[in-house]
Amino acid sequence: MNVTQIEETVKKLASDVISSAVDKDQFIYELMAAYGHRRTTVSRIKSGERNLAKVAGEVRAKRHIYFKHSDSNKVFSDIDDMKKEPSVIREKIRFIIATDFNQFVAVDTRTHDTLDIEFSELGKHFDFFLPWAGMEKAVYQGDNPADVKAAEKMAKLFDLIKADNFSEENKNDTAALHSLNVFLTRLLFCFFAEDTGIFKDNQFSAELESHTKADGSDVDSYLNRLFEVLNTSKENRHDLPDYLAKFEYVNGGLFADTIDSPKFSTKSRRMLIECGSELDWSGINPDIFGSMIQAVVHPDQRGGMGMHYTSVINIMKVIEPLFLDGLYAELENIVENIDLKQKSSRLRKLHDRIVNIKIFDPACGNGYMNTLNPTQYIKY
Repeated sequence: MNVTQIEETVKKLASDVISSAVDKDQFIYELMAAYGHRRTTVSRIKSGERNLAKVAGEVRAKRHIYFKHSDSNKVFSDIDDMKKEPSVIREKIRFIIATDFNQFVAVDTRTHDTLDIEFSELGKHFDFFLPWAGMEKAVYQGDNPADVKAAEKMAKLFDLIKADNFSEENKNDTAALHSLNVFLTRLLFCFFAEDTGIFKDNQFSAELESHTKADGSDVDSYLNRLFEVLNTSKENRHDLPDYLAKFEYVNGGLFADTIDSPKFSTKSRRMLIECGSELDWSGINPDIFGSMIQAVVHPDQRGGMGMHYTSVINIMKVIEPLFLDGLYAELENIVENIDLKQKSSRLRKLHDRIVNIKIFDPACGNGYMNTLNPTQYIKY
């Protein structure tokens, strides 16, 4: 069904319920059918086979809906109680609906949008439930607080390192700034690696704190040696102290070039350790590098050095309607299939399809700064 057909069907349904041409007990089943739910699925819910609610007047279908025919003037108290039900999260309910057929209230648990209208106005707001028809809403994705905190800490670290290493004469030295950006990329990899199972838990931060002086005077030499070790395969490591030998080999070229680490002071060393030990990088978006550069490099310098980044928010505005929403919808459709053999086959086909997707990005630059995901560097 297309959007116009859905709109007309929902308008007619609301009108028919008001005029009693459609029984109120049938409303929710007809509403689901209006958005393209299979009749067999709706029939199973209607028969009770797939209705997880055991209370008269309620319908609860996994991943789809939690509906209640409310008593008069109890719509708002009912929807508040329904939102608190543990089953909503456990069963991944998408829409919560309560209505006494005068007032109609609904919640989209994914986007947190709400609908509070008179029942007769349902046709005007039919698009609220379009995700049922595979048409997801465009959602503004705000910055993750963990990402913001990480970007702020890395920006402070950057400022401290610049203060320790750059004077007025060389503050615009593009070659030196490029080396510093490579260095920061290596640090970010190490932070992610120690929180995502590539390194041992807190290995990078703990060993740095244990094997460098408090005044920061030997941090650069320690990091130079560590980065050389990370670029050396296990079989080619000889006569290393145990604390260095235990680090994993990181292939992929991130540590291949010899780039001297910057000098550190007491403050910058402490900030470096805090960045690793006080943040859980497993919950931080790997795209943090772009956000960090935006925070620490002057816009004029970014332009001159060819540094241009697109925020995750704006990226998702493009790729979600382009292909991600379709993939998510297909996955949910497969998960709903109760035939395990057929489900397994369809999941494998979806996996193979995703593996073979190729995206051409004509504005990706040289791709150098897109190499943040730690798993890209580990050879399995």
